Amino acid sequence: MGDGQAQDRPERPPAEGNDETVRVMASGRHRAAAGDGGAERNAAHSVPWRVRVAAALSWRFLLIIASVGVIAWILGYLSAVAIPVGIALLVSALFAPLVDRLVRWKVPRSLATVIAIVVGLIVVGGILTLVITTIAASLPQLQQQISASLGNINSWLQRGPLHLSPEQLQQFVNRTVGSISGNSSEWFNRALSTATTIGGVLTQALLALFTLIFFLYSGSQVWRFTLRIVPHDVRDQVDVAGRRGFASLVSYVRATVAVACVDAVCIGIGIWLVGVPLAVPLAAIIFVGAFIPIIGAVAAGAVAVLVALVANGFVAALIVLAILVGVMQLESHVLQPFLLGRAVRLHPLAVVLAIAVGVEVSGITGALLAVPILSVIKSAVGSLLRDPSMDPTGVNALRPKSARPLPDQVEDEKEDAPDDEQAPA
Repeated sequence: MGDGQAQDRPERPPAEGNDETVRVMASGRHRAAAGDGGAERNAAHSVPWRVRVAAALSWRFLLIIASVGVIAWILGYLSAVAIPVGIALLVSALFAPLVDRLVRWKVPRSLATVIAIVVGLIVVGGILTLVITTIAASLPQLQQQISASLGNINSWLQRGPLHLSPEQLQQFVNRTVGSISGNSSEWFNRALSTATTIGGVLTQALLALFTLIFFLYSGSQVWRFTLRIVPHDVRDQVDVAGRRGFASLVSYVRATVAVACVDAVCIGIGIWLVGVPLAVPLAAIIFVGAFIPIIGAVAAGAVAVLVALVANGFVAALIVLAILVGVMQLESHVLQPFLLGRAVRLHPLAVVLAIAVGVEVSGITGALLAVPILSVIKSAVGSLLRDPSMDPTGVNALRPKSARPLPDQVEDEKEDAPDDEQAPA
C-alpha cells in the first residue's frame, strides 16, 4: 500500500525559489534533445528584438512596393484600356449623384443614365462650339494685334539693350523658315503619327463612354462582382473602404469642377476687361487646366499672360498676371478648404509628387488621374485602419461626408457643434 501510494503520488512542482535551477535544467534537456539545431535556434534568438522587428517590417515593405510596381506595370502595359476606364470612373463620380437623384424622383434608372450622359455631352459640345466660334471671330483682330506687337518687339530688339542689327534679325528669320521647310518629310511623318493618335484617342473615347454607361446604370452590381475576389472574412471592411474611397472621389470631382468654373469665370472676365483677345478660349483652357491642381493652373495662366504680352504689350501682361495671382490666392485659401473640406485635403507636396509620377507614367492623362487616385487611396486606407466593424450599407458612397472614417466623423461633429451643446447638462 505504501509503495503504491508513493508511485501514484504526483510529482511535486519545484519550489518557487528554484526558478533559476529549473530554467538551467530545462535548457540543458533542450540542448541535449535538439543537438546542433538548438544552437542555431539560440543564435537566432540572440538577435536583438528591434532588429528582428525592423527585418520583418523591411521585407513586408519591399513586398508591398513590389506588388504596387507590378500593378503599375500592368496598368501601363494596358494603358489603352486602363486610361478610358479611369476617365469613365472619374466622370461617373460627377454624374452619379444626378442619376441617384433622378432615380429617387421615380425616373427609371436607364432613362436617368441617358439624361445624365446627354446633359454632359450638351455641356461639352456647347463649350467647344463657343470656343471655336470665338476663335474664328477674333482671328482678324488678333492678326492685327500680333503684327503690331511683333513690330514693337522688333524695334525693342534693335534699340533696346541687345542692339541687334536688321541683318541679324533677318538671318534668324531665314534660319527658322529654312529649318521648317527643310524638314518637310519629318513634318509629314509627324502628321501621319498625329492622325494615328487621333484615331486611337477616338477609340479610347468610345470605350470610356461605353464604360461610363455601365458605371452609371449598374455601378453597384459591378462593385459587388468585384468584391467576390476578396476573402469573406474581410469583405465588409473592403466594401466600406471602397465606398469611402468613391465618396472621396465624388467630393474631389465636385469641388474641382466648382473651383475650375470660378477660376475660368473670374480670370476670363479679368482678361476681357483688360482687352486681351480670345478671352473665351483662354477661359476654357484655364477651366481644363484647373483639373490638374497647382501645375495645370500655372501652365494655363502662363498661356494667358503670353497672349496678353504678344497682343497687348507688357503692361497688359502684368495686369493679367496680377489677376491670375489674385484668383489663385482665392482658390487656395478660400475655395479649396471650403469645398474640399477635410475629406480629401492633401498636402501640396503630395499633390506635386503625385502629378510628377502621373506625368512620368502616362503623360497628361496620368497628371489628370494622379490626384484623384491619391485621394481615393487616402480615404480607403484611412477606413481600413480606423473604421470599426460596421454594415457597408450604412455608408453612402455618393455623400462626400462618408469619405472620412467613422471616428473622424464623430470628432468633426464635436468640433462643429456649438459650445453650449458640448457642455455637460
